[in-house]
Amino acid sequence: MFDIATTSNPELETSLRKKIDLKTKPIGSLGVLEDLAFKIGCIQNTESPKIEHPTITVFAGDHGIAAKGEVNPFPQEVTSQMVYNFMNGGAAINVFSKTNGLDLKIIDSGVNHTFPKGSNIVNAKMALGTKNYQNEPAMSLELCESALKKGGDVVKEIHDKGCNTIGFGEMGIGNTSSASLLMSYFTGKSIASCVGSGTGLDKGGIDMKTRILSEVHDKYDPKTPLEALATFGGFEIVMLCGAILKAATLKMCVIIDGFIVTSALLAAKAINKNVMDYCVFAHNSNEQGHIKMLDFLDTKPLLSLGLRLGEGTGAALAIPLLRASVDFLNDMASFESAGVSSET
Repeated sequence: MFDIATTSNPELETSLRKKIDLKTKPIGSLGVLEDLAFKIGCIQNTESPKIEHPTITVFAGDHGIAAKGEVNPFPQEVTSQMVYNFMNGGAAINVFSKTNGLDLKIIDSGVNHTFPKGSNIVNAKMALGTKNYQNEPAMSLELCESALKKGGDVVKEIHDKGCNTIGFGEMGIGNTSSASLLMSYFTGKSIASCVGSGTGLDKGGIDMKTRILSEVHDKYDPKTPLEALATFGGFEIVMLCGAILKAATLKMCVIIDGFIVTSALLAAKAINKNVMDYCVFAHNSNEQGHIKMLDFLDTKPLLSLGLRLGEGTGAALAIPLLRASVDFLNDMASFESAGVSSET
């Protein structure tokens, strides 16, 4: 379903490094921007990459476990309320997308609410939320496969309209619990080291969340990445996994946001490791498991701003750095073109 080519191209890599090094600056003096320009050039297989129609996608879904309120300080209906906020332009991701000139798409993956016909969201609803994995898997394997494909279909439609750079975000009360379970499954770390405060749990709440999720973790023994997604995932997380994989097959720049999106990436990497060639990591979240995920993936994010909001806000804030990196690569003079003496 997801045939992802590696970006490795030794001849192009050599020419890209030469082009970067011969700009009118000391070698390496633009730091991370140089590495970013190199990576984007490799993704797009060109010495002159471009950021075209950058888009943020926010996948929203509800979780069966959240209905009980034991692992989440906010009630489940906040998911649908926040989706209305996105639709009305009032959320942080709306503001940052507007600030940075980004397209924004909101996708109903499985919110426990029926939005009015004609709403300015993408209707990809799989069901009115997942099952409670305290009692049974969150979804069937069949639904999981369908959600993976549907996430890919959303990205394909965006790509076909001229987008080559896509950032991923999410909304779903209870989804830090799913992300913690998936993190534990794919990294082998204990639940206690994966669980954080989510939308604001205090220590007592974190202890209860850890106990509940440890029981869930011990209840199941998924054998494949797909089974793990079906057991622990939310519809928004599964669609994110499919969307990330599809974006990589289309050779798009994939901007990974925070804790939840990175949990979807862990699953995507387990399905096809080449997906990592296309990923740029926007920021490190203040959710305690996220930095451990990034360490597991052996990667460093662009930003460290103390964010833990989700919604793709970190991705939206990082995209100007991608633009700056390709702009210096394309527009900055070389020593030869500027008539400046280079190092001897």
